[in-house]
Amino acid sequence: MSSISTGRVILGGIVAGIVSDILGYLVDGVWLAPRWNAGMKALGHGNFAPNQWIGFDLLGIVCGIVAVWTYAAIRPRFGPGVGTAIKAGVAVWVLGTLVPNFGFMYLARLFSRRLTAYTTAGGLIEVVVGTVIGAMLYKEAAGVAETQRAAVTQKAGV
Repeated sequence: MSSISTGRVILGGIVAGIVSDILGYLVDGVWLAPRWNAGMKALGHGNFAPNQWIGFDLLGIVCGIVAVWTYAAIRPRFGPGVGTAIKAGVAVWVLGTLVPNFGFMYLARLFSRRLTAYTTAGGLIEVVVGTVIGAMLYKEAAGVAETQRAAVTQKAGV
């Protein structure tokens, strides 16, 4: 078992986070902005402040790093490629978006069910697309990929 290339995880993760943040802005900051504003007003709050958006963007980068790290960690079992990146992205989305949104937004009824559903579905696209793009930048040391590919092929019985 080879070690994970930390530098490549960070590079790919930052790119994944930026891609996810851009898509998140389009979903939540443009498309769902009127619903978010209404939801925040119903809670007695103003619109999101610029420092809050910066905080969301930093969290997006952290999630991108976690997603690419997850991709790197499961690569030996599932092999390199888009399918594995999608699996990693979905896993991070479940833990980082679906579960919190279901708990805090749906069960606690902080926001409308429609807003919760839309932002959660948008989050799936954001995280998975970001993870796939970030995973494209992840590379391991020379020879490691061939060893992993051989191990996957051997497990598959090919």
